[in-house]
Amino acid sequence: MKFYLSSYKIGNETDKLKALAPANKKAAYIPNALDYSTDLERRKESEENDMAQLKNVGLDVEQLDLRDYFGKKEDLKKKLDEFGVIWARGGNVFVLRQAMKLSGFDTILKELIDKKADMLYGGYSAGVCVLAPSLKGMDIVDDVNAKPYEDKETVWEGLNIIDYVIEPHYKSEHPESELVNKEIEYMIDNKILFKALRDGEVITIE
Repeated sequence: MKFYLSSYKIGNETDKLKALAPANKKAAYIPNALDYSTDLERRKESEENDMAQLKNVGLDVEQLDLRDYFGKKEDLKKKLDEFGVIWARGGNVFVLRQAMKLSGFDTILKELIDKKADMLYGGYSAGVCVLAPSLKGMDIVDDVNAKPYEDKETVWEGLNIIDYVIEPHYKSEHPESELVNKEIEYMIDNKILFKALRDGEVITIE
């Protein structure tokens, strides 16, 4: 599996994104990091903008709501077999992480990586922060008390797919940038490995 990890939206490496995409251009767009939002009109507009950007680089995008698969891991596993690309949007990393756990997406993704599947995982903000070993310290930016699901558990364990924390929106024109500086201080004080990304910047892993 390959990775395209952006600070914000699709980032400035669209040629690289096109090159990393596998032959199967069908993309699963995972919107669940925004499940806490009550502004449904604004959310819909944001999701449509995200999906339009992905379509503009040649992907065939389908929205995949993990809430439809809570407690249905095998159904989700079968559905994900249809896709060559998985894209997780930004929002609240704790909400996204819980949705991934309740649907079984977290273990399915690791199984796909172990199989060295010909796939691309991409995303931005919360969608890439969730890959870290732990979510400790991320509550400086994201509200850990955002609990949109019936299960109110806070999951502090990251997916542990990369061995560092990605800090998006660093020194950027983003409303969270000031809090990101405080989060980075936490990472330094606690000797947690991290990489800071300005909006537009991307990390790729092949």
